[in-house]
Amino acid sequence: MISKILKFKYLFKLFIFIPLIFYFGKRSYIAFDEGFYALQARWILDKGNWTIPMWWDEYVLDRTIGLQFLIAKSQDIFGRNMFSAYLPTTAAAVLMLFITYKLHEEFFNKKYAIISPLILSTTYLWFDYSHLATQDIIYSCLVTIGVFSLVKIKSEKNQFYILLFGIWIGLSFMMKTFLVLVPLLSLLPYLYIKKNLLFSKLFWVGLLIGFIPYLFWSFSINPFLEKNIIFYLADKFNILSNKNTFTNPIYYYFWNIPATFLPWSIFGIIGTICNIYGSKENKYILSFFPIILITIQSIFSTKTPYYNLQISSILTLNTYVGIRYLFNSRRYKGIFIFFTSKIIPLFIVASLFTYYFFFRNISNFNFKENTFLMIGLFFFGLSWSLIKHKNSFKEILITLIIGPYLLTSFLLQSGLFTDRSRELREKMEYVSSLDIVKNQPIKVDKKGIDNSQSQSKIIRISLLTPKLSEGIDSLDKLNKSELAWTTKYEELKNNNYSYEVIYENDILNPWKLILKNK
Repeated sequence: MISKILKFKYLFKLFIFIPLIFYFGKRSYIAFDEGFYALQARWILDKGNWTIPMWWDEYVLDRTIGLQFLIAKSQDIFGRNMFSAYLPTTAAAVLMLFITYKLHEEFFNKKYAIISPLILSTTYLWFDYSHLATQDIIYSCLVTIGVFSLVKIKSEKNQFYILLFGIWIGLSFMMKTFLVLVPLLSLLPYLYIKKNLLFSKLFWVGLLIGFIPYLFWSFSINPFLEKNIIFYLADKFNILSNKNTFTNPIYYYFWNIPATFLPWSIFGIIGTICNIYGSKENKYILSFFPIILITIQSIFSTKTPYYNLQISSILTLNTYVGIRYLFNSRRYKGIFIFFTSKIIPLFIVASLFTYYFFFRNISNFNFKENTFLMIGLFFFGLSWSLIKHKNSFKEILITLIIGPYLLTSFLLQSGLFTDRSRELREKMEYVSSLDIVKNQPIKVDKKGIDNSQSQSKIIRISLLTPKLSEGIDSLDKLNKSELAWTTKYEELKNNNYSYEVIYENDILNPWKLILKNK
């Protein structure tokens, strides 16, 4: 009987994450970066080219084919639908939550271990990217596995974890290439303590195993290229290292991390500081690792929020430490209770009323999205307002979790983080229902892809086009009765060309669906 109860307990721990991870409603992509990868995955299946990443009929050699391959393989196995496209990200997200749970057990104990993955799943940055079909969560999961395997290595007897620590490096390279050097450099102080690891044959065997996907891919693609693929990847890394559109000031992460790690930012910062004075082994991973990583990234020219996903599990553990420290502090507990139970709920309620009366009608959200958003915010504020000074540590942990848990659950099920191009999807559903479009291949006039806006639109339009044909350099190459997406119809119209607009709409602008009549 006891064993059955325990099994149900573990099953409940799995079920509790379902509203935060799984969404079964209609989905739509954003253009960058998930739409770009999803479109490349579509071409893999359409053209049977599993080797070279494509952009229409051109090679894209600034990245590996790792994520595109995973999306295409998932759709090949489970069906060509959007749910399958998100499966690689979803699987990595679930695994990352599990590894976070195991890290909590390793650093602290089994008690409250479920809290850390719950905190992680309700942080804005992780929640956002766990519902994007990009490689960022997959890469971050691999880094977290690497950290976990390193922590688990106590002696030469831990052969599996020594092997695993080698494997994650190669797999991460297949996802993010040279950026894998950042977490490796950040782990150097801890690696110095365990320097014997680098002399283990199992580590090098694991390293080789991890690089097998990349080596196999590079040997497959090189016959099509003028030089080895590694040089093209290095060129991309050099672009990211120098000034570009993603270049930000050196202080970028000082505000960006607190903003994207909401609502747990302050607790995570306090916990990181606390762990500096903790045990020798703990501080190298929980404090030095994220601090060094953020420092390296701050020096690097390109700075984006998702670069910090790789330390989100560690920041989550620090959040738990920060909450525990404040609860046990005679000096700060009163401030902690007052801030969380009064100031934050008041701010949330004020934001809720401001949105309802001033911004609700001018937003692009539909009734469902507005309703779920406001209900989620209401329950968040209500939950934290129930925190009392007399509550036990367990009660405070549960109350703190309930608010963000309900908010993120409602946000996910509203579609705001899954149906991100809802209006465009709805227009394309209508286009797909037109008799002239059904079972008819549609080409794309590549001359219209001349700026970021038109590129963003055509990526999403192409993914929702039932039968996508090839890109063409000119509409002159269209045959009679063929369809195409173009931005050049006004020029054609003025010159009396024999083209007819089948569909146009402000949401799809500047793209129009045209038919060549003769």
